[in-house]
Amino acid sequence: MAVPKRRQSQARGRKRRAHDAITLPNPSACPQCGEAKMPHRACPSCGTYQGRQALDKEE
Repeated sequence: MAVPKRRQSQARGRKRRAHDAITLPNPSACPQCGEAKMPHRACPSCGTYQGRQALDKEE
């Protein structure tokens, strides 16, 4: 089995991990009710998705 000859430096390891940061969520406004919702998901407040009722919500 292949084993590294030398230890990788901290700079090289940190360069590799530069893209591992957690990104913030990017909510958009629901076209029906205007509440914030995640893209490509049904609205949690009114239950609509792409102009139709996807979830049954008690009002």
